[in-house]
Formats: sequence, C-alpha cells, structure tokens
Amino acid sequence: MPEYICIGVPYWLGESKDGRTEVHSVKNSGIADELNAEWVDIQPDFDKYDNPVIAVNQAIAETIKAHDGKTPVVFASDCTSCLGMVKGLESHQPAVLWYDSHGDFNTPETSPSGFLGGMPLAAMVGRGNEDLMNGMQLSTLAESDIVVTDVRNLDPEEGEMLRGSDIAIYEKVDDLLTAELPDKPLYIHFDTDVVDIEDMPAMNYPEPDGPSLDETAKTLKHVVENNNTVGILFSLWNDTLDGADKALAGTLELVRTLK
Repeated sequence: MPEYICIGVPYWLGESKDGRTEVHSVKNSGIADELNAEWVDIQPDFDKYDNPVIAVNQAIAETIKAHDGKTPVVFASDCTSCLGMVKGLESHQPAVLWYDSHGDFNTPETSPSGFLGGMPLAAMVGRGNEDLMNGMQLSTLAESDIVVTDVRNLDPEEGEMLRGSDIAIYEKVDDLLTAELPDKPLYIHFDTDVVDIEDMPAMNYPEPDGPSLDETAKTLKHVVENNNTVGILFSLWNDTLDGADKALAGTLELVRTLK
C-alpha cells in the first residue's frame, strides 16, 4: 500500500461554512488510521491573498509539497480544490481522471448560474477563470491528459465545449475497467455525487440514474491498482442534508478501495 497523507479542506468556495461538518466527520471516522496515514488540516493564509479560493488552494498545494513522497488523499467540500491538488502535484505532471455527474466545464460566459464550482475543470485546461490560474501560478493542463466519466448532467454550452474538446469521455464508470488511461502519473478527482443518490444521498446537486456504490468502488479500485496514482481528492456531501450518515459510510467504503 502506498504511504498516504490525509488532508482536510473544510471550506466551501474559500469560506468556512457554519454547520458544514462533512470533512470533520471523515476525520473523526478514523479512516486515516485505516490507511496508516497522518491527518493534516490545511491552514490557509487569508491575509496574504485577496481571493479566499486562492488562499485555500495555495494551502492545499503547500501541504502536499510539505509531505513530498507521500500520496495525498484530500477530503474537500467542493471541487475547486482540484486547483490546489494539481499545483501540489505539478512535479509529477499528472493526467487527471475526473469522476463527476457534472462536467464542471463551464466558463463565466457559458454558465447559466455563474457558480464557480461548475468551472474548475475548464479553468485547468485554460478555459476561463484566468485570475485563479494566474493567482496560483498554475500552468494549464493539456486536454488530452484529462479523462471524465459519467458526466450525466451538462449545461447546453458546457456540453458543446466538452464534447468538442480533446478530453476523453467515458459515459459510464464501468468503461474504466477496460479504458486505456493516459500513460502518466494520475490524479483522481472523485466527486461523490457521481454515485447514484440512493447510495450516496445528501448531495447539494443530486443527479439520479448514476452508478451504484459497488459499481463505482470496483472501478476506483481497478484504476488505483493499475495506474501510478499520485493523488486522490474526494469532493464530499453536505452534512446538513438528510442522509449524511449514509453518505459518510459510502464515502468511507470508497476510500477503503485505496488500501
């Protein structure tokens, strides 16, 4: 088993939210001990950066780099934390496997809602939010180094952009059992809303008709065992919503596939 470091990111779009305790729930579960790992909570320097999202992501990157040689397993409350992951892993020049029921491939111009959490994958390949990328001093990734799976809810313009890009799209997570992933170190980004809501409730943006927990865990285990995985991020549920205990149990089952 790799030597892991568990990293807690209890922030929502750069802010600490009252009542949001999902990261602490994972920490208190003892999963770090099961992975024989230390748990570290990030310490953002909000005074240093004008943008709190940048402050949080810089703290993620710095924590990963401070534990060089260990594989980071990050638990975050939203998907924008992927920027800090990629920054922290930049010496590996990783490819990205993106599990998500949403594309997160909007730009400020295409997003119907303007929700930043729906834009980070696009930002990573140079489509929008240049202020975040520049603030992180983060180089864009090649679209050909990105793989997404089970993006079953896409906004109209977002879908056109994603399907017109060089990103590899696997419609079902089971496709990963036979897929040829990029021959590079791999960062796995796992938004837990990719799992069907019956198995993974308490999501801010639930999408029905997803894969079961067992199906998804099987693919995650396969990918980890057959690739040079250099980092994993789990974007979590909302602990204030009904079904949070079940979501915690499901997430821990997914994490245990890393053992």
